Amino acid sequence: MPSSPTPSSASEPAGVRRRSLLGAAAAAPVLASLAGATSASAAVASGSGSGSGSADSPHGPRALPGGGDLGPSVIVFDPSTANIQGRLDEIFKQQESAQFGTGRYALLFKPGTYSGLNAQLGFYTSIAGLGLSPDDTTINGDVTVDAGWFDGNATQNFWRSAENLALVPVSGTNRWAVSQAAPFRRMHVRGGLNLAPDGYGWASGGYIADSRIDGEVGPYSQQQWYTRDSSVGGWLNAVWNMVFSGVEGAPAQSFPEPPYTTLETTPVSREKPFLYVDGDEYRVFLPEKRTDARGVSWGNGTPRGTSLPLSQFYVAGPGDSAATLNQALEEGLHLLLTPGIYHLDRTLDVNRAGTVVLGLGYATLIPDDGVTALRVADVDGVRLAGFLVDAGPVNSATLLEVGPEGASADHSANPTTVQDVFVRIGGAGPGRATTSLVVNSRHTVVDHTWVWRADHGDGVGWETNRADYGVVVNGDDVLITGLFVEHFNKYDVQWNGERGRTVFFQNEKAYDAPDQAAVQNGSVKGYAAYKVGDGVTEHEGWGLGSYCYYNVNPSIVQHHGFAAPNRPGVRFHGLLVVSLGGQGQYECVINDTGSPTSGTDTVPSKVVQYP
Repeated sequence: MPSSPTPSSASEPAGVRRRSLLGAAAAAPVLASLAGATSASAAVASGSGSGSGSADSPHGPRALPGGGDLGPSVIVFDPSTANIQGRLDEIFKQQESAQFGTGRYALLFKPGTYSGLNAQLGFYTSIAGLGLSPDDTTINGDVTVDAGWFDGNATQNFWRSAENLALVPVSGTNRWAVSQAAPFRRMHVRGGLNLAPDGYGWASGGYIADSRIDGEVGPYSQQQWYTRDSSVGGWLNAVWNMVFSGVEGAPAQSFPEPPYTTLETTPVSREKPFLYVDGDEYRVFLPEKRTDARGVSWGNGTPRGTSLPLSQFYVAGPGDSAATLNQALEEGLHLLLTPGIYHLDRTLDVNRAGTVVLGLGYATLIPDDGVTALRVADVDGVRLAGFLVDAGPVNSATLLEVGPEGASADHSANPTTVQDVFVRIGGAGPGRATTSLVVNSRHTVVDHTWVWRADHGDGVGWETNRADYGVVVNGDDVLITGLFVEHFNKYDVQWNGERGRTVFFQNEKAYDAPDQAAVQNGSVKGYAAYKVGDGVTEHEGWGLGSYCYYNVNPSIVQHHGFAAPNRPGVRFHGLLVVSLGGQGQYECVINDTGSPTSGTDTVPSKVVQYP
């Protein structure tokens, strides 16, 4: 049960989320325009040389320009902008319940101080400051996510983000009641942070990184949560598993009771690239890699790293073809994907070391005709960040590939990073993919992903949005921090590489299996949520949870949530499985270890250490 001080949060099972029964609100109609909104097209949005078709590149003269207009869905504010609150309210009205709509927005605030604002964030809306440090852009007010649109249930508050701002909340505490795919990055809250909706209704789990919260964080009804490389003034409670790595002020390690899983440092981290302004010029900052990190990367003001002018980016719009995007990559440009939906009739090929592909406002890639959306070569230092891959109606063998099959180069000094890159199969319409994300390159760091086979929305059904595997890791020395993978027909995660590490995992098995035979894995009842390959000799995971909610057939039994070789080098810390309301049951937690779930009480079965 939630250890919340409020009776209302303890009156329901601990965050049971019946998304498939509750359904999704209809998407709000897309407004043709935002009256009075200032788009980035009205701002200086290019670096020196921007727009020059003859700029030199490593591949010779460029046919495509770098820099340029950020488009109508990037709304830029400065402290002198009139009626900021009205513009924020208009966007929120459009996006509040548009869970599977087509609107995409990035709300960008130039450095300075803003007062009296409450930026409520709906679906596919990102808010960010344009300074080098969060403290360069201060809002005396709130950046709010609540769940009034869904009767106080926050378990569908997906696909929104806040980044690079300082907040001085009006009440002293900012509300950020989100679930998956809703990162809170590089934020400074000069007060407390409440992670629950008004009324302390259901909330599912989320992610904070590189942030400083001066006051207390209250998760209340949040089932699981992951916080990385941050500083907090206190942490109120835990429901099933709160996971911390490199967090100053985090609770001490105490799993299973209270269920805190705490690592003093994060093994490897490199913060997400971000857009900022330098005078009248937009640039993209590339934070440096940290090892054994603890606390925020911007603690002394200016962060450590390098930056690129926008003139080195092809600023893409949703009308651009895959051929144009590939041409830009071939000419040595990086990609900045402005908000919108991009249909791809061929794969985007990232072949150059150090390439940045950065999305704004949940830019969405839809592969048509069964192609793979994006592939990365076996090269150093590629950075993929801030976009959504939405499977198309024709089955794709894969949606996103990091490195080719058999990739073996050493990237320890300069790994590829995948951050706030999300995958969806179904929900917005029919979608199919055999495997969503494949990681073949060594030393890759995946930092916050939600890979989701939809359980509600359009195009949803056991075979309708068929997707057998969520994440497959074949490369050695891969680290994933903040791994959310849900509802796949077979293994949600299959890890074949050596020396893999996962810090935080949240999972639900597929709701919609029709019967036991549909999930039978040879002689094993059900496919594990997280499977380590039989030949793996070294692997480690911290703070991992799997839930079952077989609402179509509650008699289904899942043997275990986790499967791994029983070897000394394969280790897990802080595991749990839970049956949500008794809709299906687990017999064990990992392999044949751990007590079974039973009844309808939604009480986790836990394993502190394995083996």
